[in-house]
Amino acid sequence: MGIIAWILIGLLAGLVAKALMPGRDPGGIIVTTLIGIAGGLLGGWLGKVIFGVDSIDGFFDLSTWIAAIVGSVILLALYRLVIGNRRSHRHA
Repeated sequence: MGIIAWILIGLLAGLVAKALMPGRDPGGIIVTTLIGIAGGLLGGWLGKVIFGVDSIDGFFDLSTWIAAIVGSVILLALYRLVIGNRRSHRHA
């Protein structure tokens, strides 16, 4: 897949991850896209390591989207954990 496809998958996977985990996050659409792209890579890697499958086959494959969304949810949770800790220490 090309870089444009990764950006599009990242944007959509990041938006789905935010819809699954609603809340206020700093960063806006750029951070959402970056989390989605990195989440797609993380999801693909985890699918390969844990299940032994190539989960990033093509743009229209369901496994690609599931891997991207699962990876995005994981990264969004980690992002909130790190940013939440920074915010609580800053205002203390």
